Amino acid sequence: MAIAAVVVMMMGACAHQQSGYTPDGKHFTIDVMNRMTPVKDQGDAQTCWIYAMLAAIETEHLSWGDSVNLSPYYIEKMIEQEKACPATKRGEPTTLITMIEKYGICGYDAMRKPDAPAPRYVFMLGAQYTPQEFARSVCKPGEYIALMCDDSKPYNEESELEMPDNWTHERYLNIPIDTLMAKTEHAVRMHHGVCWEDKHHAMAIVGLAHDDDGERYFIMKNSWGDRGRYDGLEYYPMERFRDETVAVEMTNDAYNI
Repeated sequence: MAIAAVVVMMMGACAHQQSGYTPDGKHFTIDVMNRMTPVKDQGDAQTCWIYAMLAAIETEHLSWGDSVNLSPYYIEKMIEQEKACPATKRGEPTTLITMIEKYGICGYDAMRKPDAPAPRYVFMLGAQYTPQEFARSVCKPGEYIALMCDDSKPYNEESELEMPDNWTHERYLNIPIDTLMAKTEHAVRMHHGVCWEDKHHAMAIVGLAHDDDGERYFIMKNSWGDRGRYDGLEYYPMERFRDETVAVEMTNDAYNI
């Protein structure tokens, strides 16, 4: 099975819409639930890629016993300096990694609104850092790997993800879908932060579940506020994951365990 979406323009919006991810009328049993920061709300912005990747980084740090809650608004403001950034501010989760390495990052409490000024310094445990210095403790260069599945390209080689949203020309490791699914599930079971995207949206994967019929699900942390029956979480069927996934991001440590 080829995920043809890899070469198709992203259509639709990742801003608030009817969920459509969690099936109606299901009872779920949670198998794994990883630690996570509070669900955030992207509002009408087209920046789910920022929220999803930051949420994955936050869960990764929580698994180490290191709590960080990061500001999506800082990245939104920083990318306004990028000539290639579209007016919609759409992008890829890997774009977030590149922007953190370039501009740094700050905590959520330091910048809680999109129109707030970007802080010049980050204060943590009595110490002062620049956003770039703080970023090196949050996301080291080369720490994360991006994965995709495209049958039209050689497996186990890196290729540029052919999406208009990939305006930073990020490269992804192309692997078979069964390998991608197995790597993703294992990373979640080992409590790593994982970021997922399809053609329309991106979310962080924070757990695993099954329903009464034995169907299996990834539990995903959305960025549309803590609305809904599951307080901002979605139960995403693994079979749908197989058919609709465009890419997944995780640490190299998570990929190699």
